[in-house]
Amino acid sequence: MTSSNETGRLGAVFADAFWRQNTGLVVLLGLCPLLAVSGTVVNALGLGLATTLTLAASNLCVSLSRGLLRPEIRIPAFVLIIASVVTAIELLMQAWFHTLYQVLGIFIPLIVTNCAIIGRAEAFASRHRPLPALVDGVATGLGFCLTLVLLGALRELAGHGTLLADAHLLVGDWGRHLVLEVIPGHPGFLLAMLPPGAFIALGLLVAARNAWQHRQDTRRAVPAPDTDLGLT
Repeated sequence: MTSSNETGRLGAVFADAFWRQNTGLVVLLGLCPLLAVSGTVVNALGLGLATTLTLAASNLCVSLSRGLLRPEIRIPAFVLIIASVVTAIELLMQAWFHTLYQVLGIFIPLIVTNCAIIGRAEAFASRHRPLPALVDGVATGLGFCLTLVLLGALRELAGHGTLLADAHLLVGDWGRHLVLEVIPGHPGFLLAMLPPGAFIALGLLVAARNAWQHRQDTRRAVPAPDTDLGLT
């Protein structure tokens, strides 16, 4: 049974990877796929889930094998593990989400080269036990997925006035009923769908995250009011 101290440590690992060291909003790694496929929420969610699965599986495998790898072959072995996981995910997407796989295209196999994944494998998974490594992989992936989805929502809303367009690519035909026309008769905003629009939207998200974090840090730094009125 997991002790309260172990649970607290795992919670700290999750919070650090998901928020304090968020891949897309703080560390700013893996920006190429982040900006390239975030034109819609569905595309962003598809790549985000694939990346999360890759991080979780590769971190677990790296942690389990950390005592078996010699230092001089450590990095090539990590890349081989990540490539194997991505290949399995790619084959699954080809079989079950073929249209979405075609839309995402080269960015699925390019997950192998995402520096955030090899970075977590080297910096964390290779130095910790399997459970913390798995938690770190899941949290890092979910943080990256959150950034992708928020960016996709901003760009799709500004560019087309909709949310969850083409949801059927991810969940089947019933997903056609999930499309939300937030701005009826939206004329379209081309800049939001182009690479410059992606950079602008990401900059807004980074600024919003930093402003919120600064506000939280300021609140914690303010001392509690003194309630001692000299009555003791």
